[in-house]
Amino acid sequence: MKAKSPFIHDDFLLQNDFSKILYHTYAKNLPIIDYHNHLSPKDICQNRNFNTITEAWLHGDHYKWRAMRTLGITEDFITGKATDKDKFLKWSETVPYTIRNPLFHWSQMELMKYFSISEILSPTTADKIYELTNEQLQMPNHSTQGLLEMNNVITVCTTDDPIDDLKYHNSYATQKKSMELLPTFRPDKAYTIQDSNTYLQYLDQLSDASNIQINSFDDLLTALESRIDYFHQLGCRLADHGLETLSFELEENYSIDSIFKKIQSKKPLENGEIHHFTYQVLYFLCTFYHKREWVQQFHLGAIRDNNSRLLHKLGPDTGFDSIGDFLQAKNLSKFLNSLDKSDQLSKTILYNLNPSQNEVFATMAGNFNDGSTKGKVQYGAAWWFLDQKDGIEKHLNTVSNLGMLSCFVGMLTDSRSFLSFPRHDYFRRILCNLLGNDVKNGMLPKDEKWLGKIVADICFYNAKAYFPF
Repeated sequence: MKAKSPFIHDDFLLQNDFSKILYHTYAKNLPIIDYHNHLSPKDICQNRNFNTITEAWLHGDHYKWRAMRTLGITEDFITGKATDKDKFLKWSETVPYTIRNPLFHWSQMELMKYFSISEILSPTTADKIYELTNEQLQMPNHSTQGLLEMNNVITVCTTDDPIDDLKYHNSYATQKKSMELLPTFRPDKAYTIQDSNTYLQYLDQLSDASNIQINSFDDLLTALESRIDYFHQLGCRLADHGLETLSFELEENYSIDSIFKKIQSKKPLENGEIHHFTYQVLYFLCTFYHKREWVQQFHLGAIRDNNSRLLHKLGPDTGFDSIGDFLQAKNLSKFLNSLDKSDQLSKTILYNLNPSQNEVFATMAGNFNDGSTKGKVQYGAAWWFLDQKDGIEKHLNTVSNLGMLSCFVGMLTDSRSFLSFPRHDYFRRILCNLLGNDVKNGMLPKDEKWLGKIVADICFYNAKAYFPF
């Protein structure tokens, strides 16, 4: 299904000849290490084929859901009981109105990459595109593993709770595939104590998973370290944490054992107690990561579940999160320094959601690079609401101005969708165009091999060297 003059073409986003050389020669065909995403290990292991494009494209994608709600489309066609065909038709009505939103670019790039469809999705083309994509999704090369192979993905790191049994990672490993499927340790629930009832239920699950009865704070740490060892055995070398801010409360103000007893007795907790408990758990987790030479990631700055009415109706991760305006610098500095004092600071990636704090994060990362390894502490890729063209360019410019762009470990998908991998291509095009424009404008020398190597490093080789897979 070809357009006469396709919008997505080989030189999409590449605005000058040198940008095109950098992209086509040094970036386009490199493998992908997707070191942070929310893909289903079960779907990868079982090599799932999706029944419809709606299953593959719209289920779980709150980027698209937000756009559809904004256009006035009712929930029945988003997360409700409408048929897959009707949901897709409503999405096709939405796409033409997403101009200048990354969803417009991503949608067309994904249709082209996976289905060779260059027609713009709209109500006029929707029926035919629905048929063509559904037909292709039944083919072996459009299974989950086929879709990943189509993008030359060599490593996928999923996001997994400490209580997960990792049975699909284990089963996949026995398949002896060339692509690695590795878990990432995401212990957010282990330090989220605002609701004692929920937390105590989680501790019961963690006790079962670790075979350790958790009756004290020390028991909690022992159970978590046991799960870290289990994850490590299955190839995990990454931890990830999602927080509004990093906590830092020293123990002279609070007793960790007293806080744990208050949780057990379901007594109300003070804010300071919550922050101290979070800090203590995170601090010890980070020392455990350091001992095993893991990379730790911190996603900071999201304000989640803002719409309580729709949260109650639809649950979390349904499109009601946004950028927060939290103070970050002091606690981030104190937390990292508390680990660095004893030389227990692992390789660290810091992700920021508020663009007004780009410079804060970039300069903070530089404070803790000690020459022990290239890019030890990184200002991570433009994240979530910022992984669009303008946000990516601002991130790259900030890293360039205040750090070392040449040491950056590059892009990730942070996605639940198997069709999202053209975001790597999107990033590569934007990077090459940025550098190509600098050459065109006389701000960088026209040295193809030198700049080509830097592009290749950012797109693949830095990540390959940084992550201890």
